[in-house]
Amino acid sequence: MEQVRSFIAIELPDELKLGLTQLEAQLKMSKQPWVKWVDPYSIHLTLKFLGSIAVDRISKITKAMEEAIQGISPFHLEVKDLGVFPSWKRVQVAWVGISGEVDKLSRLQQHLESNLARLGFAPETRPFTPHLTLARLRNRASLDEQQSFGQLIATTSFEAAYTIKVDAISLMRSQLTREGAIYSRISLVELNKSRLLRED
Repeated sequence: MEQVRSFIAIELPDELKLGLTQLEAQLKMSKQPWVKWVDPYSIHLTLKFLGSIAVDRISKITKAMEEAIQGISPFHLEVKDLGVFPSWKRVQVAWVGISGEVDKLSRLQQHLESNLARLGFAPETRPFTPHLTLARLRNRASLDEQQSFGQLIATTSFEAAYTIKVDAISLMRSQLTREGAIYSRISLVELNKSRLLRED
């Protein structure tokens, strides 16, 4: 059975991707060779990483997504601030944070977790921290290099006001290549206000 590496995510508007392109260009001026940048046009807001799944499970996963959005109407998120994982002194990942209606986002993510757990997907043990990944540090980056990159992120501001209208979630395919991952949509489930009316 064919396997596909997949995850569930919220896709971003093109104007935000352009803003992330400009932000990355600004950060790249510091020329840090141990940093691996994410292509801004492939950045997305990940809700759940599924790993390799058999293609015959796609319909069940899509159904679990449809059930997870019940009672959740479209909502808005905003991008806010820059941050890092796991800490400023030992940077491994740089990201842009998410604000706005994060309570709805968290509820949606929790619904997905519980629905997918019933299909055998292990629940995420770490708390859900919504973010957009900008860059990862290569394994060979020294502690000094990690701290230097952390300082760059800490002193860079991302003031632009971009809004993400969340009216759908997508099941995405991730194909790993030498140039990096290539993402494509497998299925899309739309948040629909009318579903609220049919729940009674």
